[in-house]
Amino acid sequence: MPTKKAEAIWKGDLKSGNGTMKLESGSYEGKFSFATRFEDKSGSNPEELIGAAHAGCFSMAFSNELDKAGFTPNSVETHAEVTIDGGAGAITTIKLITKGDVPNIDNDKFQEIAEAAKKGCPVSKALAGVEIKLEASLGN
Repeated sequence: MPTKKAEAIWKGDLKSGNGTMKLESGSYEGKFSFATRFEDKSGSNPEELIGAAHAGCFSMAFSNELDKAGFTPNSVETHAEVTIDGGAGAITTIKLITKGDVPNIDNDKFQEIAEAAKKGCPVSKALAGVEIKLEASLGN
């Protein structure tokens, strides 16, 4: 597997400084600041990039686990909510909210496979120090 790269540049002190983050692929470049990270101001932040990575990874892992179990998903849509405690300087929780359109599966099996995908997702493994919650719903 290739090594994926990203970069960030920060200028100034924590509260009044600002920076940019970008992906090697060129598919994303965004500005961020203390206010966009801790005060809900408009702009990007590292946590939403972690959320996007986790949602994407989980959706792929879940689709793969469903397929391995004999269920071909029409779609898997995942949203991630990343909570940071600025005072503690830590990401405390990531909640994955996923909806799958999967023919011929019952909810118990769907939930079982969703939990396995959460545990097996490479980004989940990388974030093992964070509580990762899952809310999965089956909808056709």
